[in-house]
Amino acid sequence: MPVSAVLLFSGQGAQKVGMGQDLAVAFPGARALFEQADAALGFPLSRVMFEGPMEELTKTSRCQPALYTHGLALLGALRERAPGLEVTAAAGLSLGEFTAHAAAGTFDFATGLNLVFQRGSYMEQACEAARGAMVAMIGGEEEAVRALAAECDVDVANLNAPGQIVLSGCVEGIEKAAALAKEKGIKRAIPLPVAGAYHSRLMRSAQEKLAAALESAAITPPGVPVVSNFEARPVTDAADIRATLTAQVTGSVRWVESMRHLIAAGHRLFIELGPDTALAGMLGKIDREAKVISVKDTATLDAAVAELGS
Repeated sequence: MPVSAVLLFSGQGAQKVGMGQDLAVAFPGARALFEQADAALGFPLSRVMFEGPMEELTKTSRCQPALYTHGLALLGALRERAPGLEVTAAAGLSLGEFTAHAAAGTFDFATGLNLVFQRGSYMEQACEAARGAMVAMIGGEEEAVRALAAECDVDVANLNAPGQIVLSGCVEGIEKAAALAKEKGIKRAIPLPVAGAYHSRLMRSAQEKLAAALESAAITPPGVPVVSNFEARPVTDAADIRATLTAQVTGSVRWVESMRHLIAAGHRLFIELGPDTALAGMLGKIDREAKVISVKDTATLDAAVAELGS
């Protein structure tokens, strides 16, 4: 009996040294995908993924193509082991939205790989040009966090889960927001270990360069609905896809609304593909009745196949 599920793909920050190495050993298709990525990029991405060091893997220009390739390698392995799986929709956190589009057939692997490498490189350049930071606000009301962002002249980067909102912007503004958090009724302000201010106005130069890259990329309507982070709704038209992927670079990741859209559409089973289980944790806070199966390596793949078949 076929099983229907929504695919969820990891965003930057999920990377782990060793990611994909066991897949390359166990699945020739995964190994071929890693080799294709290495050849296309002109540097050994797979070696950075498998061996690190973490400092190299964490670089935006390395991390983004690594997560993209890993997510699609996991999907290929899952499809091989669970051929009856029916994918009904897809979404991805920030960078993961590109992986979701590749999974849905919006563009082929090579096109998506080139886009995410350029995206990561442009964002890395933007980080070097302007000092930025990010902070997670835990346990605060959205209205209070938005008011704090406005007061400190920083941007709302991610609405990940109820009570989990990330702010992004200049170092001074983020430090001020962290210092004022408790008096605004926010329980904790946790600085994030990132290279810059993603999903903020400081990424504008990266956004402009990515827009040009997307304009020349071959894009077709996805085979299943792909929910846009920026709009929190499915996008199908090529122009709409280009526009939302561009806007996402400086815009807020509306993950809560994106997941609620899928749940309202009747989806109940989600499969997270990536090196960690952060998306499962977020979805558990958004809707406790939604079921998430996380697949990050061969061991969790085996468990997922057994669960899907039961």
